[in-house]
Amino acid sequence: MILLDATALVGAFLGEPSADEVEALLRGGDTGITSANLAEVIDVLVRVFGNDLDAVEARLVPLIATTLPVVGLGEAEARRAAEFRISYYDRRVAPLSLADCLLLGAARVLNAGVATSDAPVAGTARSEGLEVVALRDSAGQRP
Repeated sequence: MILLDATALVGAFLGEPSADEVEALLRGGDTGITSANLAEVIDVLVRVFGNDLDAVEARLVPLIATTLPVVGLGEAEARRAAEFRISYYDRRVAPLSLADCLLLGAARVLNAGVATSDAPVAGTARSEGLEVVALRDSAGQRP
């Protein structure tokens, strides 16, 4: 399974350089998104980019119902997330959000890979031996 970071789905919704790659991952059928990253996707698309909440939900609901299961987070994922944040967070070098760490914690527990355009997430995942699908960011660069 490949877990999508919020940057992956936001990029796809905004038509960024990674959009085709994300769509290919979704068509591949073995993807998921954590509930924390789903919350981040909605927040960023509405609060940061000014999209209408109903319009965002209208795009998300069928995607989740058909090709993108939401992965719940439990105690094991939370504990791994805390370990990632304690070990790797640095405000300047690796500003990992809690949602980033929950993604990484879930990937560790589920033995899943992560798809991201976020350099600190990709770097941390690689340091921990997790599979990384490095997506292009808005400038076309891969982490």
